Amino acid sequence: MEATRRRQHLGATGGPGAQLGASFLQASWYSLSSGFHSTSPVLGTTSTWPTTSSRPFSCSSGYQHHLSVRENPIIKNLKPETLIDSFELLYYYDEYLGHCMYIPFFLILFMYFSGCFTASKAESLIPGPALLLVAPSGLYYWYLVTEGQIFILFIFTFFAMLALVLHQKRKRLFLDSNGLFLFSSFALTLLLVALWVAWLWNDPVLRKKYPGVIYVPEPWAFYTLHVSSRH
Repeated sequence: MEATRRRQHLGATGGPGAQLGASFLQASWYSLSSGFHSTSPVLGTTSTWPTTSSRPFSCSSGYQHHLSVRENPIIKNLKPETLIDSFELLYYYDEYLGHCMYIPFFLILFMYFSGCFTASKAESLIPGPALLLVAPSGLYYWYLVTEGQIFILFIFTFFAMLALVLHQKRKRLFLDSNGLFLFSSFALTLLLVALWVAWLWNDPVLRKKYPGVIYVPEPWAFYTLHVSSRH
C-alpha cells in the first residue's frame, strides 16, 4: 500500500518517470498531428482532414512544419535520443511508403471518369449550380496534392484522363456533366499547384525542406515559416 501511494504521488507531482512519459507522448502527438496524413483509399480525400485539422494545435505548441523532424525544437530535446530515430522512421514511412496507399484512390477516380462519357454533345455541359463548385473542388484537390505530397500520382492521373478524353473524342464521345466537373476540378488544381510552386520557387528554407526535382511545398510548412513566425 505504501509503495502504491508513493507511485501515485510521483505521477501526480510529475516525477522523472512521469515527465519522461509525458515528453514522449507529447512528441508523439506533435509528430503524428504535424507530419503524417491518413492514407486510407476507402475514405478517399476526406481521410486527410482528421489529422490535418489538429495541425493548428501542433503549431501553437511549437512544432515547426518547415523544419525536418530532427531539427524541430520539440523533437530534438527528447531523451533518450533513440526516440528521435523512431520518429524519423515514422516520418519516412508516411512520406515515402504511406503515400502509395493513394494509388487505389486515384485508380478508382480514373475508373469512375472513364464511365463519364456520352454520345450526345448536348449533355456535355456543367449545370450552373455545379459550375460554382468547381473552384472549391479545385482548391480542395490543391490542398490534397500539396499537403499530401502526391503530385506525381495526381499528374499521372490527370494526363491519363486527358489521353482518354482525346481517345474518346475520335469515337465522337463527349464528357458528360460529371466528367466535365471532375476534369475541370483537376485542371484548376494543376493551375493552382503551378502558381503555388512558382510563388515559392526561390524560398531557400523550403528548398532545403523539399530537395529534388519535384518541388511542391506543403501549405502548413509555409504557414509556420512565413505566417505564424510573425506573431
